[in-house]
Amino acid sequence: MFDQEKLDALRQSLDEWTKKTLNQTLTRLPERREQFLTTSSEPVNRLYTPLDIADMDYLRDMSMPGEYPYTRGVHPTLYRGRPWTMRMFAGFGTAEETNQRFRYLLDQGQTGLSTAFDLPTLMGYDSDAPEALGEFGKCGVAVSSLKDMEILFKDIPLDQVSTSMTINSPAAVTWAMYIAAAEKQGVGQDQLRGTTQNDILKEYIAQKEYIFPPKPSMRLVTDTIEYGSQHLPMWNTISISGYHIREAGSTAAQELAFTLADGMEYVRWALERGLEIDDFAPRLSFFFNAHNDFFEEIAKYRAARRIWAQEMRHTFKAQNPRSWLMRFHTQTAGVSLSAQQPETNIVRVAIQALAAVLGGTQSLHTNSMDEALALPSEHAATIALRTQQILAEESGVANTIDPLGGSYYVETLTNRMEAQAREYFSRIEELGGVLPCIEVGFFQREIHEAAYRYQREIDDGERFIVGVNAFNDEAPLSIPLLEMDPQGYQRQADRLNELRRSRDNGAVGQALDQLRIACSSTKNTMPAILDAVRAYATLGEIINVMKKVFGTYEEPNWI
Repeated sequence: MFDQEKLDALRQSLDEWTKKTLNQTLTRLPERREQFLTTSSEPVNRLYTPLDIADMDYLRDMSMPGEYPYTRGVHPTLYRGRPWTMRMFAGFGTAEETNQRFRYLLDQGQTGLSTAFDLPTLMGYDSDAPEALGEFGKCGVAVSSLKDMEILFKDIPLDQVSTSMTINSPAAVTWAMYIAAAEKQGVGQDQLRGTTQNDILKEYIAQKEYIFPPKPSMRLVTDTIEYGSQHLPMWNTISISGYHIREAGSTAAQELAFTLADGMEYVRWALERGLEIDDFAPRLSFFFNAHNDFFEEIAKYRAARRIWAQEMRHTFKAQNPRSWLMRFHTQTAGVSLSAQQPETNIVRVAIQALAAVLGGTQSLHTNSMDEALALPSEHAATIALRTQQILAEESGVANTIDPLGGSYYVETLTNRMEAQAREYFSRIEELGGVLPCIEVGFFQREIHEAAYRYQREIDDGERFIVGVNAFNDEAPLSIPLLEMDPQGYQRQADRLNELRRSRDNGAVGQALDQLRIACSSTKNTMPAILDAVRAYATLGEIINVMKKVFGTYEEPNWI
């Protein structure tokens, strides 16, 4: 991008500036610390110039927005056409309580729904199962049957909103419940828009909410990809998630590399199923974290688009340009929030959200200030939503495309992030691929070491967290916290008991038997799951059938 003669002149000028100007200043006013680091503990240079990106080729490495390799964004006009989808993650207690929150957020200007499920649902248990005791509604909404899903989306027209569901091991079942609930509204499968997270690989790597062993779990994911490509053309059947990898303590480069490696593994499984790359790849989506280091996060998103486009086009030979696009949702970093001085989290979230927007996200959730203490209150969730609306309407950052593109620092970080990701791809390949890496604990160890290093920097005072180890304030907590209906669990248990009494249990038994046969065969399981859901089989009943066929997973002792 730069003339060699001018680069030589710049190098000479930089040397002169260092000797004459910089060194005099450093003698009089030393820098605050010997080394400056990103959130990922990567060194940050004092100054970046064209010398740092001298090898870049604009058309090859950046190009125009909406054109390969999409470094500058997947849309030619980005937010000048329409803002990102404001998709606030919500869910607590009963389906009735969460339905009320959904409708409140839509009334406040939210433009997409995002469903948080409670731990029993995430682990495939009914709310009244002994294993679920004490966990009802604590980290999301309880959904144990189609009846709960019908209540959850009552009076919300499912042909007019897009819905995201953050669930993984039982994702095929909850997706079937959503499809069946839409059918009850008269909405066909081809009218549904949304995303199922359905990323089981990152569960083994980071979040640990797995049920079945990796291979049958991957079979279920591939079943949903195949079924979605045939019947739900507007649905993203998987959201390949780096968010939880980052929340577990990874660096930005690890989040990027491990997420894309997982994405490529899903592609391989779909291809082995016999699917055509361009029949399913356009509906793959991603989910990234937005952490505290503003420029590092922006570089991560830009590198992610470029790597994915290159891999899909050249490695997997996709012909449709839509298959090359990386579309992603972003959520601000929950792990960065402090229980101390919770109002400071509003500032953290605003900075993180700005990075996501400048990085070109397609949709965004902004965490609420109280999430280190409880599920978001209505007041806190409204402030978080207003943060996005101010960015979209008042800040001016949505007026131009990729405004930081061409920044010497951002482009250097983007190139470095890509190089680090590709180094990880090589290491993963040397170990035999993603599943073997999971079995030997490669991903887990890398993340643990990064998390330990970060915490040590805080404990040693090398890294400051406002309100935690710097600028402390002992003032008592003054913000309101969410209170759930104390009778919610009993209502949920009563509803389940009534469902089991009133449904056609003969039809349920037949549907579960057909599901067992489908799981034992090589057939796609989605039709059988849908039939079981429509018969009002519960989540726990369906998962128990699968457990008998697939078994359950225990992580090897790799430490």
